[in-house]
Amino acid sequence: MTRAQFSAETSGGGAFVRQPNRFTGRVTPHSTSPAGGGPDDQGRWPLEAGRYRLIWCRACPWAHRARIVRGLLGLDEVISLGTVDPIRDERGWRFTLDPDGFDPALGIGFLSEAYLATDPDYTGRVTVPALVDTLTGRVVTNDYPQLTLDLSTEWRRLHAPDAPDLYPVALRPELDALMAEIHADVNNGVYRCGFATSQQAYDEAYTALFDRLDVLSRRLAGRRYLMGDAITEADVRFFTTLVRFDVAYHGHFKCNRQKLTEMPVLWAYARDLFQTPGFGETVDFDQIKRHYYATHREINPTGVVPAGPDTSGWRTPHGRA
Repeated sequence: MTRAQFSAETSGGGAFVRQPNRFTGRVTPHSTSPAGGGPDDQGRWPLEAGRYRLIWCRACPWAHRARIVRGLLGLDEVISLGTVDPIRDERGWRFTLDPDGFDPALGIGFLSEAYLATDPDYTGRVTVPALVDTLTGRVVTNDYPQLTLDLSTEWRRLHAPDAPDLYPVALRPELDALMAEIHADVNNGVYRCGFATSQQAYDEAYTALFDRLDVLSRRLAGRRYLMGDAITEADVRFFTTLVRFDVAYHGHFKCNRQKLTEMPVLWAYARDLFQTPGFGETVDFDQIKRHYYATHREINPTGVVPAGPDTSGWRTPHGRA
């Protein structure tokens, strides 16, 4: 069996099994802690504007979804933003994009410092997004699926007046089921292809990925967005994988039955979202490519970053309005 990119997250059969999220605290108006206090006995942190900092990487799809939701809901001035370098070494995510290499709000050079300040015995992989408390330097949560849902629900009183409802109550049963399928086969599915160390594990992930893309393409052939006429959390989660598909997953992760640009419905849908305020301006194709091709040395030992593909097509008319 070939060497795994993340050996601790690879099964005996060569399948990639993503590690669980270590920190699962939640910011909520229902916390019984006072302003400035820590989590209550149920792990609930008090809702306070300006207190928490979202750490993200422009290259990471899981962090990207939090960045998009934060912007769509008008929380840019409520939750500050820290950005790590797209190149992650053995020490993890670094704040080398900031002056002197330190996050200006947290005063740390590596995100791992916040993880260890929260759990000194933590030995897992340090991940983004992470919501960090600026008062204590502790990680509130790195639970990326719950984080964005909480931004839509628990943070509602701090939303902009015209913020969209990305997680409508009436649609939640269908939304939850749909997002679970997208996560298993698409969001995480591309990683299951790329990080597989056996042919069987790769083949299974590849088949599930493109079968699901075909199902979603048929769904979107008759509606503008996944749930109808309005953007929801499901569209955000799908978009962050689609926007990385041709520049990273098609080649680097061997997801190569077709490029996104060769799937007409999904390509038009992705362009529609890209051209929607709050989406395209958060995309950095250069950082995406540099992260994937220069960080995963078990997959791309040379570290050479491809010059292509041409991304100018993202601004072309999509015809879905």
